[in-house]
Amino acid sequence: MDKPTYMLEFEKPIRDLTRQLEALHQLSIENNVDVSREIAAIEEKIEATKQQVYSRLTPWQRVQIARHPKRPYALDYIERIFTGFQEFHGDRCFRDDQSIIGGPAFLHGEAVMVIAQQKGRNTKENIRRNFGMPHPEGYRKAMRLMRMAEKFGLPVITLVDTPGAYPGIGAEERHVAEAIAVNLREMSALKTPIVTTIIGEGGSGGALGIAVADRVLILENAYYSVISPEGCAAILWKDRACAPRAAEAMKIDSANLRKFDIVEEIVPEPFGGAHNDPDTAAKNLGEAITRHLNEIRGLAPEALLTARYERFRRLGVFEEEQAAAAAMPVEETAEAPKGAG
Repeated sequence: MDKPTYMLEFEKPIRDLTRQLEALHQLSIENNVDVSREIAAIEEKIEATKQQVYSRLTPWQRVQIARHPKRPYALDYIERIFTGFQEFHGDRCFRDDQSIIGGPAFLHGEAVMVIAQQKGRNTKENIRRNFGMPHPEGYRKAMRLMRMAEKFGLPVITLVDTPGAYPGIGAEERHVAEAIAVNLREMSALKTPIVTTIIGEGGSGGALGIAVADRVLILENAYYSVISPEGCAAILWKDRACAPRAAEAMKIDSANLRKFDIVEEIVPEPFGGAHNDPDTAAKNLGEAITRHLNEIRGLAPEALLTARYERFRRLGVFEEEQAAAAAMPVEETAEAPKGAG
């Protein structure tokens, strides 16, 4: 993958310093002038600025990195982590949805079934991939492959990267909500290990349609949410410009998702984002997937399903009733006198 040249708005100080550095290099070449001291000073300032910018990213800035056009997509990770990937096509009902890809592959010599959401790298490919927004047939293809994996005893590895399921008329006519609901039901009962990683965007039910798993991992700068920050801002504040505020309130970044046990592990990314070093990002992800898969691979089907069920039942518990009662004023919790109406 080419070295990224696209920079985000909050990276502007780094971009400005980089341009100064390039200008100094050009000046040195054209005029045969020794500016090594100035170059060293700017290089040092660039590193310090990077530390300052990337060490305190806000949830909204992480959303922007998750959407970076140079960020590695599913096929980039599949190419680096797995061997012998053979893509299967079609849902055997309507057509092949290329926003969801999948097929058998090998992970360190062990056969697995890989299923992922794939975005496009340019306009033509994005149209073919529908910008990573699956139609119902994409979810039905994914379920076809999962049932095949269960039949042959293959663990399922899924990579999530979607702004959400496609909300178009055709998708509604072909029952996209029903297709996602079937996947939620069937994945919860699938008798084979499932490990999911959010590698970029994790948008609502569109993401969850391939993410009912025994272990859910997330890359450091990915996000996972019931709605996009822009959608939340439009509903709550009637203004999509409030998306940064919404991202903060929704706790959609990896640190908060780990804090609330929505995910089991945050997979570290190279400094500044996975797009700066896709090979290292893939290495980290491959190691994390392998480790979690090894931890659950030996479980009996009944134990696997019980643990999966309990995992999702734990989500969303924030406060015990007893704790809430203990915080009430004494007069509100005291027993009423006998005979009171």
